[in-house]
Amino acid sequence: MKKLVLFLLLLSKSVLLSQTVLNSFPLNLKNPLEDGQILNVEDVKTHNIYVFAADDKKVNILKYNKSLFLTNQFTDSIKNVENRSLIGCSINEDGNPLLYWNSLDSKNIRIVKYFLETKTSRSLNFDFPESNEYIITSFQKNNNFYVLAKEKSQQHLLLYEFKNGNCEIKMFDFSGFKFQTEKGQNLTFNSLIRYYPIQKMELNDFNPLDKASNINKMYVLDDHIILTFDYSFKKTQVFDLNIKTLEVTEKNFDQPVSLKTSKTSNSFYNQNKLYQIKANSEEFLFDIKDFESGKVIKNISISKNDTIRFKNSPLFLQTNNNKPQELKTTAKFLKQLTDLSVGVSVLENRKNSYLTFGGYVEYIVSNFEYGQNNFYDAGNSYYSQNKMVFFDAVMNENNDFLTAAKSEPLAIDNIFYYLSTNKNVLLQNIVKLKDYSILSYYDDTQKQFIIRKFTDGFIREDNGNPIMNKSVFSKPASFGQIKTH
Repeated sequence: MKKLVLFLLLLSKSVLLSQTVLNSFPLNLKNPLEDGQILNVEDVKTHNIYVFAADDKKVNILKYNKSLFLTNQFTDSIKNVENRSLIGCSINEDGNPLLYWNSLDSKNIRIVKYFLETKTSRSLNFDFPESNEYIITSFQKNNNFYVLAKEKSQQHLLLYEFKNGNCEIKMFDFSGFKFQTEKGQNLTFNSLIRYYPIQKMELNDFNPLDKASNINKMYVLDDHIILTFDYSFKKTQVFDLNIKTLEVTEKNFDQPVSLKTSKTSNSFYNQNKLYQIKANSEEFLFDIKDFESGKVIKNISISKNDTIRFKNSPLFLQTNNNKPQELKTTAKFLKQLTDLSVGVSVLENRKNSYLTFGGYVEYIVSNFEYGQNNFYDAGNSYYSQNKMVFFDAVMNENNDFLTAAKSEPLAIDNIFYYLSTNKNVLLQNIVKLKDYSILSYYDDTQKQFIIRKFTDGFIREDNGNPIMNKSVFSKPASFGQIKTH
């Protein structure tokens, strides 16, 4: 699935495209579109930045200090990792990185440790147990690497923690919990996450609606994993997984009560709050609840005849990544929204929270061709279609909407605008640091690996943000898979 990025289309061409290049490094990746892989990781202890750029023959390791100056470089031949995908990294206590290369069938991981000072490497294999059914997701946290997986025929999840060359397997048991739809239909935990796959959200980062509209989501905190399940239109079922104690705690949050039956509802967790949304053709409902107490912090109900006064952008409809069309009324917005999977995405930045409300759907269309006598012809094809409606809002730290405030682009807005106007960018990665974000990518024309700095706000002489006026900027555009860490 292509990753949708929420921002407005160009209405003006008065945009300065010059950027602040923090670093560039000559690099010649063979066939980067087919075999290229790039991964960026920040060492949370030293704040060094590691870049791993690989093709099918070699891997290039670049080490930058916290000021983004190159301090070490090592190129190693690919050893026993052909036809494998680079899925993650961990940093040992000795400061040396380990890369994790997944096999095509996800039954084995090749782990390679790189010693930058001696320019050597050492590798080993990790085989998943035969009982492992499939991998849900993988992620890095606090310099460790994790794989969350499902075990066959068991009502639990397995968390593989790779730390300092060792792997500890942790189990979270869901067999004692009940899963039931609003109609009273019982579900097993296994069928629930197989039918509605768990989608990992990025805390403190941008989550587009194609991800946020998934009804089963996970959020990784320091020592906890939060799972939110919105398969029922009546409630959000939440599980808190304690990574240290392996305890699983259940919470339930009632969804807003609608006057008319709603076919779609969802939630989003952020900063100890649960944001819930429900919609039908007649009304739009939104709640914010305290995650610990369940107390309602804010609730909003909008009918189709009302004006959504808290929005900070027009109402938009977009199909197949084409230019968004403005919807003039709430009724038209709700009519389009009711057939989609609704979602809300929240990004907290400084004292304000930036929210995107809307819905998304992607479906496969078959284009059948028939030969003589209407017999099926093998020349049929399949292609994907998508549809999204959305609008933006901004809230302050008191959970009050800021409708009159001038909306400035965030660093992520500036990054994706830059990507939309530069077609020579390949294998892009985004790393969000404390005060700014960096975009790193491979320039196939210049044969260079480039790191650029982006900050929040309009263009300024000191940082080279590309957006001079947010009226030139609009939601959304589409790019290939973009990795963020």
